[in-house]
Amino acid sequence: MTQGNGTEVTEFFLLGFGIQHKFRYVLFIVFLVIYVTSMVGNIGMILLIKTDPRLQTPMYFFLQHLAFVDICYTSAITPKMLQNFIVENISISFRGCVVQLLVYATFATSDCYLLAAMAVDRYVAICNPLHYPIVMSRRACIQLVAGSYVVGSVNASVHTGFTFSLSFCKSNTINHYFCDVPPILALSCSNININIMLLAIFVGFNLMFTVLIIFFSYIYIMAAIIKMSSTTGRKKAFSTCTSHLTAVTIFYGTLAYMYLQPHSNDSQENIKVASVFYSIVIPMLNPLIYSLRNKEVKEALKPSCLDINCYR
Repeated sequence: MTQGNGTEVTEFFLLGFGIQHKFRYVLFIVFLVIYVTSMVGNIGMILLIKTDPRLQTPMYFFLQHLAFVDICYTSAITPKMLQNFIVENISISFRGCVVQLLVYATFATSDCYLLAAMAVDRYVAICNPLHYPIVMSRRACIQLVAGSYVVGSVNASVHTGFTFSLSFCKSNTINHYFCDVPPILALSCSNININIMLLAIFVGFNLMFTVLIIFFSYIYIMAAIIKMSSTTGRKKAFSTCTSHLTAVTIFYGTLAYMYLQPHSNDSQENIKVASVFYSIVIPMLNPLIYSLRNKEVKEALKPSCLDINCYR
């Protein structure tokens, strides 16, 4: 990559937060605690699902991959951000920026599709329980997860390839705490119309497609729950969806705030805060949501739980 004066861009500088210099050590401790909690929670969730025979169901198969995706995309961002809190050199190499964007975009997109797959799983389990073992077979679950990773990889490759094929002549200081597409495009002196169009098409499609799947799945789920004659049956059916619905609300609520925020210099710090919640805090919350609001996970976490008691 070359700038307008012909010099090669070998690194970028991550500007971070407006209050970063003043509260750098406080921010370092806070985000370190969040990151460690996220790693422990998600790795623990993966190990628990792998080792407990009661959790060998499609719902927990998807949850296991959701935890893996959360680990990957928060790890693409957080370690570098933590480093920039305690060192004077806040740069990231050109290749490092490419890799960071590629990994982050791949797994963040996969996260959307996994949440949609989990909604479909709940729809089949509640609305078509007799055919659930056939529809949500092991093969079907693997195909849905693989499809999530493939779509995430394609989406990330397109954005990363087109973004870093540009020339940068305005500056090499990214007004963000990680390499994201919009702040990088702001540095380019090339024509970015194609990039903006691709960003709108790909991000718009991914969000709308997954949101519609989740929305219509829960419309049918709620209709099925309302038709149930047993109050106990209603509570049991709804309880299987509350964890996922909570995670979906937090995830897409944050994304909606980010993308509906009017873009200006004053709003940039708000977008950074929303990005922190989306990319760092939510991966920490997901294992807490699924462990605190899920009976099977809570039972599996009990060290003294006997098989006969766990199914009561």
